Amino acid sequence: MADLADGFIALPGGLGTIEEFIEMVTWGQLGIHAKPCGALNVCRYFDRLVSLLDGAVEENFIMPEHRAMVLVHENPEKLLDLLDQYEPPVIDKAKWILSINDM
Repeated sequence: MADLADGFIALPGGLGTIEEFIEMVTWGQLGIHAKPCGALNVCRYFDRLVSLLDGAVEENFIMPEHRAMVLVHENPEKLLDLLDQYEPPVIDKAKWILSINDM
């Protein structure tokens, strides 16, 4: 199914939804695909996930370029616009090692 998709959108859901969404983001980070990943933030459902990701960036566990791969909006049309405009980051994996050494 991932091969056939043009992108991925998570709707509010449980652990399986969150796990599969993060897996698609991770596949993008690893270069398995270059497709956009978005979360439809119905009733601010994904605010805590966004805060978690932002905190991980602040603590140097996630690179800002990888955090930017997670597109979030409460308006479905605007989220689709963000997905349509998405360009995957191009990061030399050596930079990942350097960022780990900075921790």
